[in-house]
Amino acid sequence: MISDARTAARPLLLAALLSTAALSLSACAPLIVGGAAATTAVVVTDRRTSGTQLEDQNMAFKAQHQISQKLGETARVNAMAYGGILLLTGDVPTDEAKNQATAMARGVENVKQVVNQLTVGPIASLGVRSNDTWLTSKVKTALINTKYVPSGTIAVTTDHSVVYLMGKLTQAEGDYAANAAADVGGVAKVVKLFETISREEAVRLSSSGSKSSQSGSSADAKAPIESSAGAQGDGNASGGGSSGVQAIPIK
Repeated sequence: MISDARTAARPLLLAALLSTAALSLSACAPLIVGGAAATTAVVVTDRRTSGTQLEDQNMAFKAQHQISQKLGETARVNAMAYGGILLLTGDVPTDEAKNQATAMARGVENVKQVVNQLTVGPIASLGVRSNDTWLTSKVKTALINTKYVPSGTIAVTTDHSVVYLMGKLTQAEGDYAANAAADVGGVAKVVKLFETISREEAVRLSSSGSKSSQSGSSADAKAPIESSAGAQGDGNASGGGSSGVQAIPIK
């Protein structure tokens, strides 16, 4: 009887061990390999190659980790990269700390340009940060539901209610995307960090070459927007294409 009970218990014990192992593996992602974040989160519809996507992710991880370690608990730094353009957002205590962040980001391998949008001042409250996360989610949903916007290739982040958009888009696609983001309630400003490409290049880079068939609410009234040079990079751009920074304040 004891032997039979042990035999019956073995499958249950094995299942429990396998379940624990799976949870442990998932909790370890992303893996740290050679001091960089290694991840397989590659988006098929992204106009970047899988290699460039991983390179951008590692670039952002390295910059954020190094700057955060240097500035300590007095700063809150977030980094996002697209095609070698590195965006810094968050809060730092002084202008000197902001300049240090730019210098460190420039030293990260494969960074072509640093766009420093760090705010000099106290660290944002949990409420502000939670609202930023919620706005990012709403903007992503708006982009998915907007006609002619290749949402899969657009990176989105929000800081202090300012939405930042990055990606390889045609001029028309960029305008559609910016307008969709500007129409989301609670957004204070939209900053475009697009690399502008031709329609032919967009077709070549897209996985299917077909336009989105999703229907948006294009007939609805949009919040008035205007172009502005409100956001500035570090002037360290290299390579082809246009990667000018455009801020679109919401009136």
